Amino acid sequence: MLVKDVVAQYPGRVTFVSENLGESALAKRFGVTGYPAIFVNDILVARPRDFGYFGEGSAARRYAPWKDAANHEKFRNDLVRMVDLVLAGRGDEVRAERTEPAGAPGTTAAAAGDAGSGGPTTLPAVTFTDLAGSARKTDDLRGKVVVVEFWATWCPPCRTTLGWLGDLATAHPGDLEVLAFAVESDEAGVRKVAADARPGPRYALGTPEIALAFGDVVSVPTLFIFDRDGRLAYTSYGAPPDLHDSAGRVLAKLTAR
Repeated sequence: MLVKDVVAQYPGRVTFVSENLGESALAKRFGVTGYPAIFVNDILVARPRDFGYFGEGSAARRYAPWKDAANHEKFRNDLVRMVDLVLAGRGDEVRAERTEPAGAPGTTAAAAGDAGSGGPTTLPAVTFTDLAGSARKTDDLRGKVVVVEFWATWCPPCRTTLGWLGDLATAHPGDLEVLAFAVESDEAGVRKVAADARPGPRYALGTPEIALAFGDVVSVPTLFIFDRDGRLAYTSYGAPPDLHDSAGRVLAKLTAR
């Protein structure tokens, strides 16, 4: 992890601490609702929407698309500079730099640390092509419970969740639709995962337009559940320990007849 690499440059002076999102006082203080968020002492220096897998619509200081080595280096250099300022007693400069004025480019009405650039409240109208080559529209899914999962081939928790969702889709044929959009993953790898996985989810390659329609994608897995009327019923960013239990309870209610 790049943050750990930076911390290693300051032996005995800087300590790396990892906190669970739901138990972090800093996350609650700043309204952070998703991963990743980086703090130097009590200064929020990077929030979830500073990262992402696509660069379209990004604020100037975003490190997106995250797969680019140039953005890794940009983040590393920025973090080193901010740590140096804090160690020199100039934390107020960092705090002022990382606080965006209301209405600044890239800001939203969401909390400062909100995941993505503001998630949807209803199922976005997008068109996509699944791995079988069929063009699909989310508008055609009204009347069904819809699960949308953004995932990546290199993400182990994603595969576990996709397997679990496959079981649910199989248990509710014609009633539950699972859309699995792969990000930062090559098509060959996505096809291999889909071929090896349980049937049920409809796999497709994620595009910048699809990701932005869902409020941008800054962590995987990112999971959305929409009811039969297309209204958002549940959102999860990352892979919290209770993801399957909490999402499962929501799906059980929505699929009950």
